[in-house]
Amino acid sequence: MISKKQNWVVIPPARERADAQSGTLRSDNGDRAIHTIASISRARSCVRSYARRSASWFGVSLALSLTSVLAAPTLTQSAHAADAPPVASNAAVDASSVAARDAVGRVDPRRALLMRDVFARSVMRRLTVPAAEQRAYGERLQQALAQKDLGNLSGEYVVLVDRNENVQALFLYFRAAPLDAWQMIGASPVATGRPGQFDHFITPLGVFEHTADNMDFRAEGTMNQNGIRGYGKHDMRIFDLGWAQGERGWGKGGMSQMRFQMHATDPDKLEPILGIRHSKGCVRIPASLNVFLDHYGILDREYEALVAEGRSLWVLHSDRVATPWAGRYIVVVDSQRKARPAWSPLPSGKVRAKVPANADTAD
Repeated sequence: MISKKQNWVVIPPARERADAQSGTLRSDNGDRAIHTIASISRARSCVRSYARRSASWFGVSLALSLTSVLAAPTLTQSAHAADAPPVASNAAVDASSVAARDAVGRVDPRRALLMRDVFARSVMRRLTVPAAEQRAYGERLQQALAQKDLGNLSGEYVVLVDRNENVQALFLYFRAAPLDAWQMIGASPVATGRPGQFDHFITPLGVFEHTADNMDFRAEGTMNQNGIRGYGKHDMRIFDLGWAQGERGWGKGGMSQMRFQMHATDPDKLEPILGIRHSKGCVRIPASLNVFLDHYGILDREYEALVAEGRSLWVLHSDRVATPWAGRYIVVVDSQRKARPAWSPLPSGKVRAKVPANADTAD
């Protein structure tokens, strides 16, 4: 999160409208990054190296995951038998066959639900959400979309975040057709805006479009003055949702513009306490979820459209496995819960006690 009144912040040079002359930015978490032509070249080299390692691991994960889903009647498969596409019981599945075309060249959108197992194997911090709660959050998602004239949205993944202090969770949803119910792919703990301190916003509610007009960038992996890697490890992707109206969590309150982003956080000091409000307004997510969303292009609908038009976008890894059901919306709601549900546990007191001083000054 970046407060608009902080005039020392500039749009990161990774975005196309960057200031190519200075090439310097200071991010909202205090990190400094120098982006000259040479350093961008070196960064891309590092990104490609990381991508090869990431892709190797995810490629194996995807192949094993989908083989498991389609070759054996797992609990997930049994619970959603009506949703899954018909497949051969001994089908051998590789990464590309998630979006396999049928005899007439069509892709069955129900195959998007196979990503449930990939999510379960790839994302380390997960929440086990009861079926009734999955349906309830699917209904909340539909209501939020309908309020923005997106009630017929289907055929693409959508991220839903419950900012309620007793929940602090992210859900990934999909439905194949407008009349279908939204189906949950997976869920993880997050951290949203914590009020009560200067420059801390309450995470805004609404439907936010992930568009290339606010080009994403990647973490430098450097530490701020408090020894915190606010954007997480090197090469973690920052999903930039642009300027948004946020409620100030300090002073007399009121509304101000803030830079709204979704990103990883310090893997050692802050990721363990995901599940409580702790950010300056952005949505902090687990590193493994960041890589999952990035590698499979879950929110890259507009980015992939630009690539299809011949554009070269350095922020996208060349060896990504982009889904044909890429989405573009992140929806934030508040469930108004008054008590903590068992499926979204608080971080332990022991973990919270290890958080260093001033750790919440990073976002």
